[in-house]
Amino acid sequence: MSDIATRLIGQTGPRVVFLHGLFGRGKNFTSIAKALAPDYSSLLVDLPNHGESAWTDSFDYIAIADAVADTIAEVTEPESQPVHLVGHSLGGKAAMVLALRRPELIDRLVVVDIAPTSGGASGEFDHLLTSLAALELDSLTSRTQADEALQEPIADPRVRGFLLQNLRLSAEGYSWQPNLTLLKDSLPRIGDFPSTDEIGAQSFDHPVLWMAGERSDYISEHDLPTMRALFPRTNLLTVKDAGHWVHSEQPQTFVSALRTFLGRG
Repeated sequence: MSDIATRLIGQTGPRVVFLHGLFGRGKNFTSIAKALAPDYSSLLVDLPNHGESAWTDSFDYIAIADAVADTIAEVTEPESQPVHLVGHSLGGKAAMVLALRRPELIDRLVVVDIAPTSGGASGEFDHLLTSLAALELDSLTSRTQADEALQEPIADPRVRGFLLQNLRLSAEGYSWQPNLTLLKDSLPRIGDFPSTDEIGAQSFDHPVLWMAGERSDYISEHDLPTMRALFPRTNLLTVKDAGHWVHSEQPQTFVSALRTFLGRG
């Protein structure tokens, strides 16, 4: 079996696979998956170095895509239809690589607030992960104390809450469940995107929904030609009053857009 941890929500309908962003985990999409049931069943994936999935020695989008593809093949009945794939941020880049490399596995692709280009506000995540790395875990006595210690460097309580979901308490004390050191050191690679030569494919000729947050700067109009070169059947949707975390900031709009896109003939 794969070292990729998954959770299935719903038993009926076409399968939708969700890939989270940096320092996220599959359960970030739980409410979205429940809103899609019973019309769709959802597979929530913990990407490598996140959640319950195994850690790796290096970060590589192609390796991640191949591992997730193998997992999809393992947990999907051989006679089933190809799955729909939804990826946000880091997970969006992994989803694009997967679709390009294994198009036979994917029916429709949804890419949320990220582009197949270098960049993507890596400076923001460098600040966030540096702030987490500076937290003195050995002296922590509660999650509330951790939240208070991060209030100055990470002012937004929603962002702090999102990051602190990864703080784990065991008999040895507090620790980060994701591979914080590797992810922080790999930010340049996370912000990059493999070439078509590395991926081994030129394009994915299935329907693609490209969702952007109106208040996010992770996607620009200059990315559209590259996106359409790789994914010629791309439709761009900009979600009003949403930043980078579109699915958590505007969940009803997100679910409605998914249902409309996945349900088209």
